[in-house]
This record gives sequence, C-alpha cells and structure tokens, in this order.
Amino acid sequence: MMYIRQRKEIKTTEVSEDFPAQEENGKLENKLPSGCTNRRFWKILSFTVGGTTALGIGLLTSVYLATLHENDLWFSNIKEVEREISFRTECGLYYSYYKQMLQAPTLMQGFRGLIHDNKTESMKTINLLQRMNIYQEVFLSILYRVLPIQKYLEPVYFYIYTLFGLQAVYVTALYITSWLLSGTWLSGLLAAFWYITNRIDTTRAEFTIPLRENWALPFFAIQIAAITYFLRPNLQSLSERLTLLAIFISTFLFSLTWQFNQFMMLMQALVLFILDSLDMLPAMKATWLYSIQITGLLLVCILQFFNSMILGSLLISFNLSVLIARKLQKNLKTGNFLNRIRKLLLHLFVVFCLTLLLNNIIKNILNLKSDEHIFKFLKAKFGFGATSDSATQHCVDKMGKCTVDLNPETAYNLIHTILFGLLALSTMRMKYLWTSHMCVFASFGLCSREIWELLLKLVHLYNPKRICIMRYSVPILILLYLCYKFWPGMMDELSELREFYDPDTVELMNWINSNTPRKAVFAGSMQLLAGVKLCTGRTLTNHPHYEDNSLRERTKAVYQIYAKRSPEEVHALLKSFGTDYVILEDSICYERRHHRGCRLRDLLDIANGHMMDGPGENDPDLKPADHPRFCEEIKRNLPPYMAHFTRVFQNKTFHVYKLSRNKQ
Repeated sequence: MMYIRQRKEIKTTEVSEDFPAQEENGKLENKLPSGCTNRRFWKILSFTVGGTTALGIGLLTSVYLATLHENDLWFSNIKEVEREISFRTECGLYYSYYKQMLQAPTLMQGFRGLIHDNKTESMKTINLLQRMNIYQEVFLSILYRVLPIQKYLEPVYFYIYTLFGLQAVYVTALYITSWLLSGTWLSGLLAAFWYITNRIDTTRAEFTIPLRENWALPFFAIQIAAITYFLRPNLQSLSERLTLLAIFISTFLFSLTWQFNQFMMLMQALVLFILDSLDMLPAMKATWLYSIQITGLLLVCILQFFNSMILGSLLISFNLSVLIARKLQKNLKTGNFLNRIRKLLLHLFVVFCLTLLLNNIIKNILNLKSDEHIFKFLKAKFGFGATSDSATQHCVDKMGKCTVDLNPETAYNLIHTILFGLLALSTMRMKYLWTSHMCVFASFGLCSREIWELLLKLVHLYNPKRICIMRYSVPILILLYLCYKFWPGMMDELSELREFYDPDTVELMNWINSNTPRKAVFAGSMQLLAGVKLCTGRTLTNHPHYEDNSLRERTKAVYQIYAKRSPEEVHALLKSFGTDYVILEDSICYERRHHRGCRLRDLLDIANGHMMDGPGENDPDLKPADHPRFCEEIKRNLPPYMAHFTRVFQNKTFHVYKLSRNKQ
C-alpha cells in the first residue's frame, strides 16, 4: 500500500503543475491521462540507467588502459629514469616542461622559464607557450603544487592518471553522441564496446600518454556531442544557451591542447557549410558555430602570445569568408530550383575565392611558412594500412542507407565521419579519430528506427513492433557476441606482465648526468634528444616539435651526421649551433627496418644529391659522394675525424663524441 500511495502522490504533484484548477476540485486521479506516469517513470529510469552505464563504461575504460600501461612497463617498480625514458619521442619533451614547472622555486619563475627558454634550442631563446601547446602541463603542475596531494601521489602518477581519466571522458562523450543520434542508450553502449575492442585502432593512450591528441580528443568528442544536441530543432532557450556554452568551452580546450586543431575544425566547418548550403541547418545556428570556432581560435592565439600559425590558418580564412559571403549574397535560399542552384554555385565560388584571398593576404602580412610542411605531408603521404576493426564494415554498410530522412544532427555526424575518413588517409594519427567516430555512427545505424523501417519495408516485413524488436535485439546480440569473442583475449592481455627494459638508454642518461656540465649542448636525433632534455635537463640543438620552419632547417643540418659528409663540414655545422656533444645511434646509421629509399640515411643522400648505398637503382641526377658516411667512418678513429671529435662514451647502441673547441 505504501508503494501505491507514493505513486499517487507523485501523480498528484505532476498533474497539479499542469492542471492547477483541478487540484481544487480534488478529482485529479480521475482526470490523469492513461499511462502518463508510467511513460515518465520509464523515461526517468532509462535515463538513469543509461547515464550510469555511460559513466561506468568510461571509468572501466580508464582503469583498463591504466592497467595495461602498468602491466606492460611495471611502471610502479621501475626507476625514475626508466619511467621518464618510457615517454618516447615528443612525449618526453612535453613531460619535461611539467617536470620543469615542478622543479622551479616558484610558479612565477617556472612560468618565466617557459616564456624565456634557452635550453630547448641551443643559442636561441624561445617562448615555449607560443611555440607549443603545453598549457595543460602548466595547469597540471599548478594543480599538483597547490593541492594537498604531494605526500600521497608522485608527480608522474598525477600526470598519467589525469590522462587516463580523460579517456573516461572520451568514451563517455562518444557514448552520449551515439545515444543522442539513435534515441537509445543501448547504441552508446555498443559504441563504447566497439571502441574498447578496437583499442589498437581507436587509441594509443596507454603507451604514448603525453601526446597532444590524448589531451585534445576527449574535448573534441564533448564538442561533437554538444553540437549533435544543439542541432536538434525546437530547443528551449536555456538549453540552447547552455549547449552553446559547452560547445565554446570544449572548442577552446580542444584548440588549446593540440597543434593540429585547425585541421580538425576545418573539416567541421566544411560540414557546417555543406549543411547550411543544402538548407539542412538554420542559418543562425550555423553562424553561432562558425563564430565559436573563430572566437576559440583567437582566444588560443592570444594565450599563445599571438601565434602567427593560428592567424594564418585556413579555418579562420574560411569561416570569415562564409560569413562575408552570406552578407554579400542575400536571399540565397529563395526562388525556383534553377535559381537556387545558380545562387548556390555562385556562393561556393565566392567563398572559395575569398578564402584563398584572405589566407594569402594574412600569410603575406605575417610572412608565414611554419605550416607549409603539413600541406606537403598531406600531399605526399596519402595512404595507410587497412584497419581491422569490426566497426568499419558496419559503418560502411550503414552510411549509404542513412541518407533517408536525415535530420540535421544525423547529417552532421554522417558527413563528419566521411571527411574524417578522407583526412585519415593522410596519416595514421588521424586514423584514431576516424575509427572512434565510425564506432559511434555504426552503433547508431544498428539502433536507428529509420534504418530498420527502411530495411523491413524493403523485404516487405514492415511492422512497428518488428522495428522495436530489431533495433533492440540485434545490438544486444552483437554485444553478447563481442563479450564472447573478446573477453578471453582481454583477460589474457590483462594477465600478461612485462617490464620496461632499455639498459643502453638508461646507461647513456646516467652517464650524461654524471659526466657532462649542466650547460652542455647535445646534438643527435630528435627522438633521443627529447629524452635527453627530460632525463638530464641538458640543452638541445633540435627536438621533435616540428611546427617551425627554422627548426626543420636546423634538424636537417644536424642530421648530416648520418650523411656522406666530411668531418670538417659536420664539425662546422654542429658548432654553428653551439654543440658540445653529439650522440650517434647505430639503429639509424645501420637501419634495416625500412626499404631502400625510405631510411633516414637514404633521404639525406637524396637531399644532398648523393647516390644511395646498396643494390638498386638511383635517379640519374644523383652523383657519387666525395666522402664516406660520417656515422660509419668516425668509428674507425682516423686522424681527420679525431682532430675534431673525441669519443667519450659508447655502448651497444650509442656513441657519444665531444667536439673540439677549435678546428685543427
């Protein structure tokens, strides 16, 4: 009886808000719409269960990745230098600034050290906050120093746990996006399962923790979920404003944490432009989203001390061009069909021309060349290995069928996924973004009422009850299959224990710390020098953050240690950057992993106009070199080399040479 009375009280409260006059008559129970309370109850229950499941699956993903990281490296038991070495290549460089901020006497001194840095590039003082996206390291270091956690949690764990926590946010946001598209949280659960079971193709957070994408993509996923909700029609004013705030904050944080943000958002702007041009998106909503992108980037530009690469991005030029073209061309979506087609073609032409014009004007004014290598890269490197995730085929199968009765949010995510796929063809890094959103769209397709209605009509089995059965039973069966197929492998993976083992690099770092001056300048490969910066704090000639034209030229000069150059030439090049020590790696000098023509030494030979080593053809314009390969010949201890270089350390992997002060 207590249960019945509570239900009556709830019903009275709910209805009295809608029908206050009936409360006075005391006849509410007789006036209630049949099943109203049940529907609301099941809606609240579904929302509660779905939301709890979203948070739970996100946290489980975070714990899963953290456990894999621990099991693979035995991270909790290895030495500090080994932990730092495990942050390979640019990861080590980024983490070094977090460490630098923590070691600074005060926060202000640490901040000034980043603004006036003279250790990352020898003989140069650079503003790291302008050149790199490292505000996240600054923010974390401040939190660690302010919060009362230093007695309980080491700095490195505070750092990596934050990143693994963001993975929980990432999966939850993907879950919510799929839920919003399909109308059922079962779709979100399926998307999350696909994300986890296709971990190799969706994330690399467990072994490249500090990468910028691991910081940025969770915020991008939040932004996409918010945009998906924002594109729904008939939103209440408060909901719309709160959603716009969420879009702005997530756009800003995404832009602040990844240097490739402008290319992701350019794809997004193109999607909005397509939907706007096809009259599938209200003009006001499109304007808001264009403006948020511009505002977010400009705010990041200010925080990065007016980073010119941001100002010269195609995204800003494109968005401004769209807004200007819309002002110039009024009544774009009026008239008969032929007139609208003509107006649309003219609109496309105007936007295209304005974009190129504005971008060229900005780049000429700012004399920008920093991002040219990215466009060359996108042109040259077009293709990557086929992915083996179970979401791909489902997504491809569904894309062509989801074009029936598309609403704005569905169309937005569909075109988004297609453009992400085209971008992923350029580089593996973008594959992780694309595959994650394919999981979302594939799960939506399997749970979509519209798609099942279409399929059942095609086979003449259409029935509303069958639609309900299919859109719930098929995903559940797939979830059961995924558990059956992948659960044993995941358990085996979690039980497999390894340990970090790189004694040669550990020996090198310990030797540098013990036997070289604190102000010594080191030259070598970009990847190794990032570790030198993190583990020893020594000054570098070059590093893996490649978004600067002068740094690329400097790296090319330093890499002549692996080319066919004379000892005098190499010595002069290294000394021009203030080098005291140079580290040679056998793995680069005698590389066998790649095909001829793709190895670093081959690329250097081609750039220098020299014939490549080994059997095989050479281009006719390549000539024999006048000198042997430097990294090989220096190990013979011949007088011309010993006059300029003295070997001071060696093991099975590395050879360190000290440069003479003056040429002899």
